[in-house]
Parts: sequence; C-alpha cells; structure tokens
Amino acid sequence: MMGDYVEIVIDAGDSSRTYQIGATRAGRRVEISYGRGIVEVTEVTRGGTPVRTARFMSARVLALVEHPAAESKHRGGNASVDAASVHPLTA
Repeated sequence: MMGDYVEIVIDAGDSSRTYQIGATRAGRRVEISYGRGIVEVTEVTRGGTPVRTARFMSARVLALVEHPAAESKHRGGNASVDAASVHPLTA
C-alpha cells in the first residue's frame, strides 16, 4: 500500500547506515524475504512485478523495521494507528 516503508539499519564498519525502501505509488507493496545469508526488500506492483530491490548481507543487518501506512478514514480505518513491527533476524 502506498506509504508503507521498511527501514533497514546496517553495520558499516565504524558506523551504521540507514536505508528506506517504500511503496512509492498506489497499488504497490513492500515485501521482505530472508534466505542464504541475504535479506531482500522489494517494492512490487499489484501483479507481482519487482520495481526496486535492495539486498543486504544478514550478518550486517542490525535492525529491520516495517512501517505500515496509516489507514485513511475514507476506507473505514483508524487514522491514529501508529504501528511498527520489528522483525528479529536469526542467523
């Protein structure tokens, strides 16, 4: 959903870096996958076509936070929802 984004914090040696991948247009979503030492965050269209992909070595990922977009009042949702789900990484 437009407005969803994922924030990734990685270890860059002497400091940390933060990256954000978000759903930039209506109908797009952000998917997260883990496998073989890689964390992959992909923005995909409604049909499942990848638009942007970011790949990180899982050993370097310090935090991965998913920020869902707030529901609009026009769709019957609660606009005051401030939810963020944290995904712990297991090696």
